[in-house]
Amino acid sequence: MENYRKMVAVINTGYSVRSILSYNENKVKEGVAECIGEGNYPAPAESLNQAMKLGRLLHQNALNGNVKRNSVHISLNFHPSENYSTEKLLRIAGAYMEKIGFGEQPYLVYRHDDAGHPHIHLVSIKVWHDGSRIDMQNIGKNQSEKARKEIEKEFRLVPAQGRVMEEIPFVKPAWAGRVLYGRSESKKAMSGVLNAVLLHYKYSSLSELNAVLQLYNIRADRGSEDSRIFKTGGLVYHILDKDGKATGVPIKASDFAMKPTLAFLERRYALNSSEKVFEKNRIRSAVDGALLRRDMDLEKLVSQLHKEGIDVVLRKSAGGQVYGITYVDHLAKCVLNGSALGKNYSAKGMLERCGTTTKAAEVSGDGIVPQTASQEPKETALESTLESASDGISVKVLEELFKPEWQGDYVAGKFKARRRKSRRKGAADRN
Repeated sequence: MENYRKMVAVINTGYSVRSILSYNENKVKEGVAECIGEGNYPAPAESLNQAMKLGRLLHQNALNGNVKRNSVHISLNFHPSENYSTEKLLRIAGAYMEKIGFGEQPYLVYRHDDAGHPHIHLVSIKVWHDGSRIDMQNIGKNQSEKARKEIEKEFRLVPAQGRVMEEIPFVKPAWAGRVLYGRSESKKAMSGVLNAVLLHYKYSSLSELNAVLQLYNIRADRGSEDSRIFKTGGLVYHILDKDGKATGVPIKASDFAMKPTLAFLERRYALNSSEKVFEKNRIRSAVDGALLRRDMDLEKLVSQLHKEGIDVVLRKSAGGQVYGITYVDHLAKCVLNGSALGKNYSAKGMLERCGTTTKAAEVSGDGIVPQTASQEPKETALESTLESASDGISVKVLEELFKPEWQGDYVAGKFKARRRKSRRKGAADRN
């Protein structure tokens, strides 16, 4: 039997190295990550504070202010059964950066412990020490894929012959199957899903949590505001039928072994409430990339994003009108309402971008996952500015924006001179 991939590499670029560094440093402060090493820094990672780490990256980026998308964020993900030492993770990180052409770049290595599998994050930049820009076109398909295969062999990451393992559950948790009423013992089946979702996904409201749970036919319910369970701060979990309606007898949160009560969820909300810049950028990029196809409609978009590990949960009124949208990113284990990503990614924005003439309904009526505006994560001023500037962008304009960056935006002086000479070839000497 052919072995599956033992290591998975995910590469993202962004406009702010400060945001990417803050994302990882906030994880360190929360106690779910550690900066374990660095590359091409003047001092070891343990001697650097956050300002020093950032200063090195900003200083080199300042050599070329024309490179707008100047930050690089890479995650290397390993099988849940493995427990690599810090030394081995650093050797893997160094080998990977060398093989993709970033061996001489300054970079930081963070080990994250906030998911069901071991993984490290690498933070770097796209500006060389001479001020020129690093071309990353097709780096994932070419250099990264080659590096992955070589590292698997070099560090013996491929499982021994005959050893049976499950694939890394990136697209959907394999250990959290859908709960079907009457097919298995309800409480046991629900417990498996709750253990997988509640402890590993980043949600900051009950509606965001339910966006994930309903994918597995479960809903957490506080009851109506005038009900006794709501007034006493209680919580129950329902199994949903194929139409998304509660079926069978609900189970109180306190009856489960892990005690997923309202108080438990509120503690998770606080833990997950930090700004999700990295996750927002991944979802936006996936949506924008899918919409480059001219024949893309909402149904096809949902299908395409699902292939990339992002489930789209649509909330509809009793009349079937879409009034809300939530994105569940199974790779980043993150849940985000469309409005948190910007107007272009809200229900109304997506209907318009997909060419749907039906207007989004007001937030009322029966929806799959109810939510309130107060539960929406707030955007940063920078993100709001970028999103406002992108309102109404056509597919043609997006195609231009998504073209690979080219060397003409900045190169060293000696190359500029050579290019000017090439343009003047054959022209009369006017000096």
